[in-house]
Amino acid sequence: MAIHVVVIGGGFAGLSAATALADAGARVTVLEARPTLGGRAAAFTDPVTGERVDNGQHIVIGGYRETFRFLRRIGADANVRLQKRLAVQIVDASGRSSQLVCPSWPAPFHLLAGVMSWNALEWRDRRAALRIGPALVRRGAAPAAADGSSGGAARLHGDPSQNRASARFDTRTPTVRQWLEANGQTPRLIELLWQPLAVAALNESIDVASAWPFREVLRRMFGASSRDSALGFPTVALDDWYAQPARSFIERRGGEVCTGTAAVLHADGGASRPRVDIARRQLQPDAAICAVPWYALPALFPSPPSELAGVIDAAARTAASSIVTVNLWLDRRVTRHAFVGLPGRTMQWVFDKRALFDGDSSHLSLVSSAAGDIVSASNAELTELAMRELRQALPEARGASLLRAVVVRERRATFSVAPGQPARPGTRTPLRGLFLAGDWIDTGLPATIESAVMSGHWAAKAALEEFVNP
Repeated sequence: MAIHVVVIGGGFAGLSAATALADAGARVTVLEARPTLGGRAAAFTDPVTGERVDNGQHIVIGGYRETFRFLRRIGADANVRLQKRLAVQIVDASGRSSQLVCPSWPAPFHLLAGVMSWNALEWRDRRAALRIGPALVRRGAAPAAADGSSGGAARLHGDPSQNRASARFDTRTPTVRQWLEANGQTPRLIELLWQPLAVAALNESIDVASAWPFREVLRRMFGASSRDSALGFPTVALDDWYAQPARSFIERRGGEVCTGTAAVLHADGGASRPRVDIARRQLQPDAAICAVPWYALPALFPSPPSELAGVIDAAARTAASSIVTVNLWLDRRVTRHAFVGLPGRTMQWVFDKRALFDGDSSHLSLVSSAAGDIVSASNAELTELAMRELRQALPEARGASLLRAVVVRERRATFSVAPGQPARPGTRTPLRGLFLAGDWIDTGLPATIESAVMSGHWAAKAALEEFVNP
């Protein structure tokens, strides 16, 4: 008889866990409190243009192996446009335009070759890039284990003192800028290359973020194959990209997906299984996977079990970082590139949705990561800021007229990766049949799609091992 697993949360973590379980023959019930699937990677319909608008631009890299495994499982990998090789158009703060293009050489020589031929850099900047390779393989913080059972941070169960010890350890961790400077990276190379990559990956200032999650991102980008560093962009709205295909995959295998369904979880020690209460219904599955964001975890438990005191306390104390996206519809096309990096500005990237979606309108998305300083500004102020910086960077935009603007704020887009934050938990808990998933799980990565999917796959594997192959 197939085991029954309830997955609470319908974002990347929950849906990757649920589809892996369904693929293995388990009976799956997915519960999502929001009216639609997708969590923090969702889309909505703009009432004026009628277009599907993402709640933020999401990017993958070729090195996100678990993400592509999930997308292949649900038949959605074709909805990603992956570069043949890393190529990034940059307009620096002075308005100088240049392009970093990496040849299809073995890694990491493709990056070094690209940097060496990048005309925005001087020779001392190019020589400095040679030092980053050894820094990626040098010993430092311990990475998470392949099943999420152990990692570089102390494990969170019920011992609050373990959290404090981990926090004391984290305060000795260098920031991204400190790590880059310690490894000989020049101010120009940091400004044009490492800072834009770090802020996009970590959603935090390089003067605040811990170096170790960024190093893990770089290892995935530049450590194995030149394809790993290529950037990939969804060619459809986020819900059409992965959420709806995942739902169809689960339902075709006899599973159930419920949106607009808030859940309450009851779990205690001993041999009893978790119980999940929803409106007018009570579920008693073999296992439950909590795949909600870290900030939503405490509300799942009306009576938190003592075994999870450390995890719930850490979730409540973990800080958040925000992202602001300003969507602009103009009366003309203003760039030939699908995306452009804007280092030294508040809006760090501009994405041409017309080019990415093969659409007809001139729809641009300007993204500001680590946006705590502007997230409370008015829509008018954010639109004016985005238009001003766009016109400064792209000469073609200076004569364009604004037709429509939509501002999206994600105040808790990601968890903070600053040193001193509470330790991140593992997948397994001390409670029978209860597992955790989400980008917050200690994967070694920051709050990326890959971290979320990794955690979902780990949770599915752990549930199957506990009940199918004990």
